[in-house]
Amino acid sequence: MRILSRAVLLAAALYIAAPASAAPPDRGHSRNFVAQQQDGPSLSEAVEMVRRKYRGRIVSAETHVSGNREVHVIKVLTEDGKVVTERIRGRTRRG
Repeated sequence: MRILSRAVLLAAALYIAAPASAAPPDRGHSRNFVAQQQDGPSLSEAVEMVRRKYRGRIVSAETHVSGNREVHVIKVLTEDGKVVTERIRGRTRRG
């Protein structure tokens, strides 16, 4: 009985000590891609960079995926009335 109690306590301690952010194992049912944040700007960061560069108004902004890399395509209306399209390399995706 004493061994069983210790085993239950040990199992409970290990369960509580497990990190809350531990992801469930991949069972191959879905292909979810998670963007990494350290190697490129997000879409909102890229929009802000382009807006500051041209001091203009953003017409459209969208993200395309090329291979495993995001590419942000941003159109901005410049002060002199021209629409300029900027392409900014975004984050690398892993799957």
